[in-house]
Amino acid sequence: MAVNTSPESALPVGEVSRLIGGWIDRLGAVWVEGQITQLSRRPGAGVVFLTLRDPSYDISVSVTCYRQVFDAVADVVGEGARVVVLAKPEWYAPRGQLSLRAAEIRPVGVGELLARLEQLKKTLAAEGLFAPDRKKPLPFLPQLIGLVCGRASAAERDVLENARHRWPAVRFEVRNVPVQGVHAVPQVVQAVKELDALDDVDVIIVARGGGSVEDLLPFSDEQLVRAVAECRTPVVSAIGHEPDNPLLDHVADLRASTPTDAAKKVVPDVGEELERVRMLRDRARRCAAAFVDREERGLAHALARPSMEDPHRMIDERADHVASLLDRGRRTLGHLLDRADSELTHTHARVVALSPAATLRRGYAVLQRADGHVVRDPAEVTAGEALRARVADGEFTVKVDE
Repeated sequence: MAVNTSPESALPVGEVSRLIGGWIDRLGAVWVEGQITQLSRRPGAGVVFLTLRDPSYDISVSVTCYRQVFDAVADVVGEGARVVVLAKPEWYAPRGQLSLRAAEIRPVGVGELLARLEQLKKTLAAEGLFAPDRKKPLPFLPQLIGLVCGRASAAERDVLENARHRWPAVRFEVRNVPVQGVHAVPQVVQAVKELDALDDVDVIIVARGGGSVEDLLPFSDEQLVRAVAECRTPVVSAIGHEPDNPLLDHVADLRASTPTDAAKKVVPDVGEELERVRMLRDRARRCAAAFVDREERGLAHALARPSMEDPHRMIDERADHVASLLDRGRRTLGHLLDRADSELTHTHARVVALSPAATLRRGYAVLQRADGHVVRDPAEVTAGEALRARVADGEFTVKVDE
């Protein structure tokens, strides 16, 4: 319950400690899981002191128990072991310290660990952390490789030696961290984040040699898995041997069976690449030669055609044909003109024969009155009227007689 205080009515330290102890006493006994980091068993002492730590969140709490409680599991439990403890929280008021009084300690067996890892694997897979479309491709030739491994470990030696043997110019940014035990998870996570923050690092390798399920447990920690999932740099998991399969293998962008295999998959072999370049160069040379030969044959075939050997031959043949057509056209046009001239002459003769002038030349005359009207009937004129007589060679005036 909340306590009402103010600067004028502040509580003494002892009262605050007493209140905290009262609140903690109400919690009752709880089952707690963690990893033993420190263990103190003094000969003849009736109480055993140990520290229980959560490696995922870097939180520890002191635990005390009677000697007979610990002796029941002393043969299978030591520093670094994971246990579950039935304990009651206790508050030591004089020093203001929280501790757990253990009534029972149970070691976490391999079967139980595997079951919990399988459950965690399903949970993370459901979130999509293991999805193939999240995998980032590795660069063909990384210039700087980040390496997270144990100090002076066989895994470090395998990665460095094999990578430099394959590509001597490759460079490494190494982070040496504990790879097992209570401090492994936070330091591995910190190393991965540091390397991911470096712009020059092209790929990160997390490597460790083989070991038991408990030894490889840090690489199945949820905190590490999520840290790798958030990396923008491709991450390669090289943990243990081929049968080992920590959760880091599933979230990493590439899984290598061993540290040596990681070096082979991350760095290309300079000898193989030179051989590949030579093969590609030879293939390109053969393709270019085949193309030139094919074009030369095509050019020779084209030059062998009659039109290319004697280009004017076709023009000469066409010229004779054009001349023939021109002569034919001229003849045809001449015939048409002659026919038209003959028809025009006949038509002209008919017109002349039928024209009034021809009639007049035969002795006829046309009488017209003064208004130009042609006289066709004697009744149209009167006695003494002057008429104009038109003949073939001219006209003259006549007068109507009575």
